[in-house]
Amino acid sequence: MQSSEKRVLVVEDEPLLMMMAVDIVEGIGLETIEATDAQDAIMILEARTDIAVVLTDVEMPGTMNGLMLAASVRKGWPLIGIIVVSGRVTIGAADIPDDGVFFPKPYNAEALATAVRGLAA
Repeated sequence: MQSSEKRVLVVEDEPLLMMMAVDIVEGIGLETIEATDAQDAIMILEARTDIAVVLTDVEMPGTMNGLMLAASVRKGWPLIGIIVVSGRVTIGAADIPDDGVFFPKPYNAEALATAVRGLAA
């Protein structure tokens, strides 16, 4: 069931990192939806209209990584905010879609919360 509340789609395959990201987002009063890979994330985006922000890791299982997911989100859902995180891959501004935000892991929880809040507004 969907409501008018905005939600954040967190795409992360590592359970502990998923829990941390969800805690940060829910700590600022936003609801989360979880996906463990880009294919699941795309299916969720196709089925819902209440996603305001996609927060995705770069390295994930499957044929689509987080950068590919970010590009797909920008193309198919241009109003959704995008945050890309990675602990192993260095990302340049040209690697993420316009208006996308990158955070290296381990990320600062307060800075990530501020970015999510801003993109969800």
